[in-house]
Amino acid sequence: MGRVQVVGATVVDGSGRDPVDVDVTLEDGQITQVGASGASDERIDAGGLTMTPGLIDAHVHLGLSSPIQPQFSFQISAAEIAADIFATAGAALDAGFTTVRDTGGVDGGLVTTIAKGKVRGPRVLSCGPVQCQTGGHGYYGADWEPTELWSSHHVPGLCALSMMSGNADELRANVREAFRRGASFLKLCVTGGVVGAHDRLTDTQFTVEEIAVAVQEAAARSTYVTVHAHNNDGIRNAVEAGARCVEHGTDLDESTATLMAARDVALVPTFAVVEQLLHDTAGAGLGESTRDRVLGVRERMTEALAVAKEAGVRIGLGSDLIGPAQSRRGEELRLRAELETPMEALVAATKTNAGILGLSGQVGVIAPGAQADLVLWNGNPVEDPELFADPANAVLVLKAGRIVKDLR
Repeated sequence: MGRVQVVGATVVDGSGRDPVDVDVTLEDGQITQVGASGASDERIDAGGLTMTPGLIDAHVHLGLSSPIQPQFSFQISAAEIAADIFATAGAALDAGFTTVRDTGGVDGGLVTTIAKGKVRGPRVLSCGPVQCQTGGHGYYGADWEPTELWSSHHVPGLCALSMMSGNADELRANVREAFRRGASFLKLCVTGGVVGAHDRLTDTQFTVEEIAVAVQEAAARSTYVTVHAHNNDGIRNAVEAGARCVEHGTDLDESTATLMAARDVALVPTFAVVEQLLHDTAGAGLGESTRDRVLGVRERMTEALAVAKEAGVRIGLGSDLIGPAQSRRGEELRLRAELETPMEALVAATKTNAGILGLSGQVGVIAPGAQADLVLWNGNPVEDPELFADPANAVLVLKAGRIVKDLR
């Protein structure tokens, strides 16, 4: 890869600073200069377009790209599940997302396959299977099915939703197995969930001592634990145990947000999935009871976002989309722009998410030394955030300096 200059674009660099009209120079997959530069091997004319860093989705489920209930009741073949996953990975790129954090559903082989370039997709950081309490959130087997048979729903190397633990020793064994299979961080379910079969949002799951086992194992590998958590008791248990990030945080209150800020625990709200489940529960392959469970969640999550901001919590961005309808991943930025400013939504999806993923300075910014992950938009999404929601507006996408989508 030679020296490439992208010229004529309005650059929104992910830092929150005002847009500027500057040229950006790339070489060997990295950004080498922002501003005036010398000769180049290639010039990309981006006149009239807006450049942002490649977007980051901090909460995805690539392994849940087929209708959920049919997938886990053996009604869909492994070949079709793979096809759905590959299509969703490609759609993420097309929507401008060059990095994603998979918070449960894929096995290590998929991450490797995308990294090798055999399948179109973003850079993927994965927790492997979610760690769940026996009988808790994340189990979708039939009521009569013994827990020990749940792992037979995995497709090794492709998809593996969750692992069940009945005590701290079993959890330690399971997280070690997750790392063996390629996990780069851990995720635990510490409360019930919206898309749940055997739990309620008010349930807490895993004890502080059990969560601390996962934190210890993650620290031994220089990584971290994030937790699925909707209620304050579960969040506080996780923070006390040393978790570094909270997903959803629907009922977060002021005292818990203050504790999170003091311990530098990040929050990743997930609004797009709430909209998805309110308006198309069947499309995700879920029953009508799921829609009943999600009623009121958006209003409470909106309040939690405001509480977290007031407390000074780092707030990232995640879509949490499930099922086949994952092509409009940028809806999360559009929804956040309604609650904050479009620039704040973009920073959450770039610089802040990069920090949460442990990739500060490497992705999520347009600056020398960062990966050349860039999106050129037909229009300015920080002026019109509706542009984020439609993948057609991302007319040119580069991942590590390589063009992976070009609609010019």
